[in-house]
Amino acid sequence: MKSFNLQDLDGKTAHAHLLGAIGPRPIALASTINQNGQANLSPFSYFNVFSSNPPILIFSPARRVRDNSTKHTLHNAQALREVVINVVNYDMVQQTSLSSTEYAEGVDEFSKSGFTPIASEVVKPFRVKESPAQFECKVNDIVALGDNGGAGNLIICEVVRMHLDESVLDEKGFISLPKIDLVARMGGNWYCRANNEALFEVEKPLTTLGIGVDQIPKRIRESVILSGNDLGKLGNVENLPTDEELQEFCETEPIKTILNNGGDALENREALHQYAKELLEENEVAAAWKALLCDKLNRI
Repeated sequence: MKSFNLQDLDGKTAHAHLLGAIGPRPIALASTINQNGQANLSPFSYFNVFSSNPPILIFSPARRVRDNSTKHTLHNAQALREVVINVVNYDMVQQTSLSSTEYAEGVDEFSKSGFTPIASEVVKPFRVKESPAQFECKVNDIVALGDNGGAGNLIICEVVRMHLDESVLDEKGFISLPKIDLVARMGGNWYCRANNEALFEVEKPLTTLGIGVDQIPKRIRESVILSGNDLGKLGNVENLPTDEELQEFCETEPIKTILNNGGDALENREALHQYAKELLEENEVAAAWKALLCDKLNRI
């Protein structure tokens, strides 16, 4: 593995390595106004939510690597202490990219990018009509992380009003991830779209204690078939199946076929592991455990 001190690299290279390795990063399309009331709009991928009570969002307009200059968004936030953060979905990603163009101060990026400004209810900056979720925010604090090119400026924002497009809600009134169709930044020119096959579920660890990977029998833990993700699922159970449950399961198909196919012990064990892996892909964890432990009853 290649190792290095980021401080020894030139700013452009360090920037590329960090942004290439850490992603996908959500995008804050930040709307501000200057002291003359002129609108400014710019996207930032140094962004996330950091608290729900109080509701805190943080984004970071970093100093430009090439010349150490600072951005209009930072100046506006420092002066007026208000910002609207608009999320970015696939339908607006090209316009969002266009809004990142470094126009001169006073140039209206809403007009340049073709976005529609709409009035906020609590703060002065405009919302982006096309965004499916908009957060009106007061700026609680701004933390400068350095004086050199590439240094971030954390703008800590408290949400005072949130707006959601009803078209992205499910039947229970919560945000539907396939409907909101968010995008995120990767390295270079690359983005990531959070829909279809990009979305998958991971069940949260038990509120009680799962057994953990260390308690999985060695013959299973060191399987050449099962992945680390598979072991993580197996470790997130509270109890293993009983001998009675195993005996019943081992009499079902395809277990009987696997155990009676004439293969040797290693072949049969690997076949059981492959079947268990298929069950795990369907989140049938209890059944996967039974398949893996059938070798115990059959002394494979």
